[in-house]
Amino acid sequence: MGRRIDSMAHLRDGKPWMTNAVLCLLGLGLVCLARQFVVEHDHFVIGFSGVAGWSVWLYMAAVVIVMTQPVNRATFWIVIGFALAMRAMTIFAEPFLSSDIYRYVWDGVVQHAHINPYRYVPGDAKLAFLRAPHQDLFDNINRRDYARTIYPPVAQMIYWVVTLFSSTVQGMKIAMFGFECVTVGALLALLRRMGRLREEILLYAWCPLLVWEIGDAGHIDAAVMAFVMLAVLSRYREKAVWTGVFLACAVLTKFYPLVLFPALWMRRDWKMPAVMVAMAAGTYAIYSSVGKLVFGFAGGYAKEEGIDSGTRYFLLELVQHVRGLSHLPVAAYVGFCAVVMGVMCWWAWRKATVEVCVGLEFPAHDDKTVMNGAPTVVVNGVPEFIRVAMGLAFALMLLFSPHYPWYVAWLIPFLVLVPNLPLLAYLMAFFYLFTTALADGTIAKMFLLNRILYGVVVVAALLQLVVGRWPMGRWFVSRERVRSAAGENGV
Repeated sequence: MGRRIDSMAHLRDGKPWMTNAVLCLLGLGLVCLARQFVVEHDHFVIGFSGVAGWSVWLYMAAVVIVMTQPVNRATFWIVIGFALAMRAMTIFAEPFLSSDIYRYVWDGVVQHAHINPYRYVPGDAKLAFLRAPHQDLFDNINRRDYARTIYPPVAQMIYWVVTLFSSTVQGMKIAMFGFECVTVGALLALLRRMGRLREEILLYAWCPLLVWEIGDAGHIDAAVMAFVMLAVLSRYREKAVWTGVFLACAVLTKFYPLVLFPALWMRRDWKMPAVMVAMAAGTYAIYSSVGKLVFGFAGGYAKEEGIDSGTRYFLLELVQHVRGLSHLPVAAYVGFCAVVMGVMCWWAWRKATVEVCVGLEFPAHDDKTVMNGAPTVVVNGVPEFIRVAMGLAFALMLLFSPHYPWYVAWLIPFLVLVPNLPLLAYLMAFFYLFTTALADGTIAKMFLLNRILYGVVVVAALLQLVVGRWPMGRWFVSRERVRSAAGENGV
């Protein structure tokens, strides 16, 4: 391990101990807010929106500090220590914002009874013998009387493995925390190979959205993030088979990471797509005894969430407010999305597949470098395939207009790898707005919420475009150059 950079006085006034002191104060504040979030479950003090608002401000202050100020060895352990403390506040509390985790555990219990989890709804009389020993689980399952499980095969395998050891909500939450640890490990490996400071893991570890939606609610999106980051790391190392394995695991946990395929696929490689197809066929075959029921509640969910009717899509609703376009059909918007994503996928494939990324550090400036005889596009030390993967994921969420904060959680690791103002603004605005009275589910208030959310993103994008490069981005480049000169190789 190379020598740590203990001072950057020639770039910024200040010393690492000052950075650490400020981070300790901010971290303590976020831990207290995580505890207050749990308190708000039982009685109102400042409300969820109050807790979320203060959490956003403290988190963004910590991001600015860690991205612009000098650090030393202690800084990393301060970041990790407070991240663990934040999750300790929520991981042992009863889930409050979502009851999805009860379905996870129930699906695992059903499988251990040697029953296909796609066969029956939880309220079916044939599963009555499972209720008494797991009454608390059953009572808290949403849609238990009419909806079969919606989760794909790899998610079901995770539930089976976890409930092999513990058929409790806390056991499942601990497993999701384990997936978060995998995500952090993959991100640290990527930061090291990109010549970045490991302390920048704070952008993931201290994010309040994750403390709430993974630490408290225990969403399966923790596994999605882990698999996606392992796929990105494997792509960086040019391990096509493992890239396919991990991306397939992500897609077969929740479908939306499939959009990353053009960014992670290396030109003329057949192994990655072959592995993904084989894994999809193999995992679905395991549960195929129920026939088409293996696709679960997907169709019913699409109707329930307004995906079929179009009420899900903010951009469609926005266009329908234009005079003369009030009756624009959903099919037209879906076609528009298909064209946009098709063009972006083609662009992503063209941009990403010209690279060969090996386990070496990239230079910290915009350049084209030859590695192993092949050109590698590098922008500010970030491989182009990571940038386009982030772009594809972000575009999908903007077009899809999710109504639940955990749906956007998988964007947070990309914020670590490609720090940028529009994505940060989107994530924090999303997290905060969905704790306010605007998120009551009514069409009018949801439309106003999304107008604010998308407006914040537009302003952030224009600000970044006008400035040319986010100030934090300038420090990001400078820090990489200093580290390279000092021979620092990471973790």
